[in-house]
Amino acid sequence: MLSLIPADLSKLSKENLNQELLRVAIIAELDAINLYEQLAALTDNADMKAVFLDIAKEEKTHVGEFQTMLLRLDQEQVQEIEHGKEEIKELTGR
Repeated sequence: MLSLIPADLSKLSKENLNQELLRVAIIAELDAINLYEQLAALTDNADMKAVFLDIAKEEKTHVGEFQTMLLRLDQEQVQEIEHGKEEIKELTGR
């Protein structure tokens, strides 16, 4: 199932617009990853499976690109990612 972007992006302030655009792009790439990995899992054609998985991998690179840009613009996001890492470390011991 593909995501729907619930917010009306035209109503955002200019200050937050770029961050929100990057988040929308990340959502789209995550949807694409899920789609291609599901298609790969469904096919019994080895060539198709390889192509779907290769494209999914490329989409993961795109997520990384958009996330890198987002982290340049949103210091709170950087802090919360670090907070999340610490919580996982506490919960798992590693």
